[in-house]
Amino acid sequence: MFFNHHRMARHNVLGRLGEDRAAVFLAESGCTILERNWRAGRAEVDFIVLDGEEIVVVEVKTRARPVERPAELLSPGKCRNLLAAGEAYLATRGIRREIRFDLIVVCGRGEMRVERFRDAIKLF
Repeated sequence: MFFNHHRMARHNVLGRLGEDRAAVFLAESGCTILERNWRAGRAEVDFIVLDGEEIVVVEVKTRARPVERPAELLSPGKCRNLLAAGEAYLATRGIRREIRFDLIVVCGRGEMRVERFRDAIKLF
């Protein structure tokens, strides 16, 4: 029991470090972070940013090792939650416009490599 708890704690630390690295990456890319860890019911969005004039929902996935197929990191259920959360964000803010969904994959320990996949979730 203790081992599982300890492993979960390490996983959470790595995830937090990945999110922090993604925040720096987004800011350096010229994005304005509007929200971090924004919640809509059960769904949580890692970041909601403004990229130029575009509102972008950003999901961050952090892994200790490189990922060969990043698309597999987004399950159909996770995609549905992100879409619903994006719609809820627009609705609560009274915003009527398109929204983009990006995936950021952060890999490694120490120096964490960041890769951004624009339009990772397509609406159709």
